[in-house]
Amino acid sequence: MRMLTSIRTSNGKIEIIDQLLLPHTTKYVEITSIEQAYDAIKDMKIRGAPAIASLASLAFAAYIQTGLDSAQPPAFLQSPESLCADVIHKLDYLSGARPTAVNLGAAIRRLKAVLQSSTDAGKSVGLIAADLISEGKLIADEDFDRNQRMAEHGGEWLAELDRGSGGSGQELNVLTVCNTGSLATSGYGTALGLITYLHEKQKLGKAYYTQTAPYHQGSRLTALELKTMQISSVMICDTMVGSLFQHHKIHAVAVGADRIARNGDTANKIGTYNAAVLAARHKIPFIVVAPISTVDLDTPDGSSIPIEHRKPLEACLVRGAVHPFEFDVEGKVRQETVMITPSGLEGIYNPSFDVTPADLITAIVTEKGVATRQEGETSFDLSGVV
Repeated sequence: MRMLTSIRTSNGKIEIIDQLLLPHTTKYVEITSIEQAYDAIKDMKIRGAPAIASLASLAFAAYIQTGLDSAQPPAFLQSPESLCADVIHKLDYLSGARPTAVNLGAAIRRLKAVLQSSTDAGKSVGLIAADLISEGKLIADEDFDRNQRMAEHGGEWLAELDRGSGGSGQELNVLTVCNTGSLATSGYGTALGLITYLHEKQKLGKAYYTQTAPYHQGSRLTALELKTMQISSVMICDTMVGSLFQHHKIHAVAVGADRIARNGDTANKIGTYNAAVLAARHKIPFIVVAPISTVDLDTPDGSSIPIEHRKPLEACLVRGAVHPFEFDVEGKVRQETVMITPSGLEGIYNPSFDVTPADLITAIVTEKGVATRQEGETSFDLSGVV
């Protein structure tokens, strides 16, 4: 089954698909520096917590490799001390690109830990650099396999839950929010990976997804992924979730996460909390699917999660293809950005994420398994899945 790819690498070359141009234009952009990686993450040319961490790690590894390959070694490779100072500066810079996505912070901490351990071991500057490169590549490489494990854990848990309530475990209809597939990860996906797994095992009825304004990751990206994989799906506007639950049988809501606090409170794309409240009202299981790196045990609950606010102007603009389609001299669909609000609005509230309280979440799935709340509890014990 064909899947899209957010990041591709070959012979040391790193390219990302510019997600701001999807679904009408597929353009890969080469990333040749840490600064370009930072800008791509900040400007949302690449997004999704796992994909962000992968790109940052790969760009960092490439930066170190370029230094090693130079005929004249750069100043930061003159000694372990100079390497340490430069690496800390670069990693701290990368960590500021998207503050809510904890996967990026987790990747930065892993790289810093390798730097510390290799330095403490008294290794040469060349060996420390090699260790950092290996760890950076490993962070990106391990994402695909763990996504498949999460998808299987979550998909089989949902099928068993349905069978336990008298269903067949087949023809399961699942709603998702935002985009959590191959475009948001290094491959397969988290919540969309669960949907993909159900489709592969012939247990999926239909996938439903919200448009997810204002960036429309659902209508642009999830729609494209589901269409590419030929998975039966239905798009709804963000405001139609309640109506969907009233008039159609939905077996579960599956979402990804940008950060999961120690008690299970979950920060995810804006609109997730709305879906969770409505799911609770209609007694629909609400499942969070995310890798262990998304679980932040240092954050006790959702009130401590930093929430990124995007530029107010972004909520006023929509980019898409001119309709009816027009083509440029290269045969590419012409795209334009248009303003859908009056100009000069003074009051615009534009958080990129919201926090869903743990008591609205039925299950949290990682690559280690499925955590559920005990009867009467309002928080999770995540010790078994981290």
